[in-house]
Formats: sequence, C-alpha cells, structure tokens
Amino acid sequence: MTAAISVRNLSKTYATGFSALKDVNLDVRRGEIFALLGPNGAGKTTLISTICGIVRPTAGTVEVCGHDISKNYRAARSSIGLVPQELTTDAFETPWNTVAFSRGLFGKPANPAHIEDLLKRLSLWDKKDTQIRRLSGGMKRRVMIAKALSHEPTVVFLDEPSAGVDVALRTSMWEQIRELRATGVTIILTTHYLEEAEEIADRIGVIRKGELILTEDKTDLMKKLGKKELVIDLYEAMNSTPPSLAPYAPALHADGRQIVFTYDDRNGGIPQLLAALNASNIRYKDLSTRQSSLEDIFIHLVGQP
Repeated sequence: MTAAISVRNLSKTYATGFSALKDVNLDVRRGEIFALLGPNGAGKTTLISTICGIVRPTAGTVEVCGHDISKNYRAARSSIGLVPQELTTDAFETPWNTVAFSRGLFGKPANPAHIEDLLKRLSLWDKKDTQIRRLSGGMKRRVMIAKALSHEPTVVFLDEPSAGVDVALRTSMWEQIRELRATGVTIILTTHYLEEAEEIADRIGVIRKGELILTEDKTDLMKKLGKKELVIDLYEAMNSTPPSLAPYAPALHADGRQIVFTYDDRNGGIPQLLAALNASNIRYKDLSTRQSSLEDIFIHLVGQP
C-alpha cells in the first residue's frame, strides 16, 4: 500500500544538546489509523511537529503524500490537518468564523455546506455563534478538530484528541475518526488513553527516548506480546501445586486459594489445563479467563507505568 507519510533517518537535536529524535524511520499507509504511543517526553509531539514542518529536523527526510516537507512545504502542509494538544483558538471568535477562516488560510474557496457538516458531526452546530471563550474544554477541543478538517486534508494528526473530553463524547469521537478513515483519510493519533488506541487503531508504533522501538499491526501485536491467563479458584487452600502441573508453570496465589496459568492455543489451551487439574484431583469452584490489554503490553515495552 502506498505510504501517506514516509520518514527516513529522522533526527532532531536541540541547541541544548538534547536529542529528541534518533534516526527514526516510519511509513504510515494511506487510509489507516496509526497510533503513536510513548511516555511523556518520548518524542511523540516532536515527531509530529517535524512531519508537519513546524520543527526543523537536524537530519533525515519527511515526505507527505509524495511531497518533501522541506523542499515543497506548501504542497505537503496543505495535505495535513493538525489538532495540537494546546487549545489555541481566538477566545472571542465563534466556531463558525474560526473554522471558516482556517479554511481560507489554505486558499480553499468558501464552502458553507462543508463547515455546517463539520460542526454538526462534531456536535457544535448549536454553538456555532457562541464565543469560544464560553465553551467547555471538550467543546473547544472539538473546535480544534473542526479547524483541522476545514480544508479537507488527506492526512490528519490528532495529538491527544480526547484530553478533557467526557466518556460519551470520546466514544462519539472514535466513531467520527472511523468515518474519516472510511473516506480514505490517513489518521495519526497520539493518546494516553490506551483503550482508545486499542479500540480504533489499525497499527501501533511505540516511541521511547526518541527512538521508534516498534511498529506493528495491532492484531499481530496483541497476539505476539499479549498473554492469556486461566484463573482457578480452589475449594481448599494449597501450600504448593503438585509436580504433575509443573509443565504448565502454575502460579499459586499467596493465600493458596487461587492458581493462575498462562496459556495459548499451541499448548492445548484451556481443555488440556482442566484435564491436568482433574487428573491431579484438584477441586475448584470457579474459573475465569483474562487477556492482556494494549496497556499491559505498552508498560512491558517502555518499562514503566
């Protein structure tokens, strides 16, 4: 699939000597939702800002829709819609005017129908003539998204789009992101809500200390690094598990009333584990299963909560 964004050997070192990006290579496919994850200070915002032409790289190249961001900035930037973390809007302007003005900045002709559609889809239509300073934080965030979409970009960056947004609106926003992707728009998302990335992303990238340490299809990543556990609640406490269960590497809970097995389909899965328990005459009153979330995998990769 053709790359909407192509990053090659990208590095950024500031005048202080701090190295924010270190030889980053990344391709983002057209029409995918790519989630860029990393702890605070990992380089997520620097990478986005460099791709968007806001930060000048120390080394390397960036192409957006085939346009070099340095050599052909205007064409590259016109393909991009950016929703930054900071709520930077004219507090005394209205959503309608600020979105329409943003469209004009990119040289696009006036299109009231498009602005109306954006504001309605983002639940801002009834506030279109209200000064932005009178809107809630979540509504201001939605105005930023409407501004980013005003000129009909083919690549959209969402830098923490759900910050300050309530749960109901966050779910609605996920649906709107999927609808954008369905029209062929490429979306790059950074978020601290890892359930958000798990819910909507097609592919995951993890950045740590300025280095991109992993890019993987979400489904493959969950299979490869995730784990499944079978939790057995016992009728009677045990001091230790019998030797016959040793091949399954059981973990006995501290109070002796619960055994946890890590399993996958390759080692026989749940049926074989239950057969081993029955063969060992272990009586249990309940069982449950659980699977790693993207958050569990992320914590493992970056080595911190």
